[in-house]
Amino acid sequence: MSVALLERAVSYTLGSLVLAEPAAMGNRTPCAQWDLRALLAHMDDSLLALAEAADLGHIDLPGGDDLPGDGVLGDGRLDDGLLGGGLRGDGRLGGVGSRLGGSGGDPVARLRWRACRLIGAWSQSARCPMPVGVGEAWLAREVVAGVGALEVAVHGWDVARACGGDRPLPDRLARELLELAVVFVADDDRPHRFHPPVRPASPATSSDRLLGFLGRSP
Repeated sequence: MSVALLERAVSYTLGSLVLAEPAAMGNRTPCAQWDLRALLAHMDDSLLALAEAADLGHIDLPGGDDLPGDGVLGDGRLDDGLLGGGLRGDGRLGGVGSRLGGSGGDPVARLRWRACRLIGAWSQSARCPMPVGVGEAWLAREVVAGVGALEVAVHGWDVARACGGDRPLPDRLARELLELAVVFVADDDRPHRFHPPVRPASPATSSDRLLGFLGRSP
């Protein structure tokens, strides 16, 4: 189930990447201190880390005072985002650039390639029973894939918004991701890792409720 959820999240985000023209790279994103180029570099790191989780069974987290710590806590809650800055509501850049080439080259083309590689890796490892090491924690593969889907999809919405697009998440995808978010994001994650929830206007869609819960204004 979580691998299928990850596939749907990636498919949605690939649609958002169509909007990411070179002229938009300096545009602000919903993460206040990130422009689009920085967001794409962070997403590149995230997809690489997710592929490592599938292929190698562990994620190597970066060190340093300005970088995230343990990714996901042992109880499955988000800690500064799963994959290097993740869904940080404060907008600060977690992972600095990509582990493959920073922000050089064509970041959109690299992300498309990375996304296809990611889905292939998780499809091949779907039946593997071994947990994934994230820092010093060990998590079920379903948890890692689920949190990865949450990060990928919400950042896909961020990309569209930065490019002036209106791309609500599909209703079923948003509903399933919200079920994960209310488990992974605890009250003590705010306001340091996420902004306070935003109450969406009524009537609210599932996409509105998910984004609002994560501190974004739909």
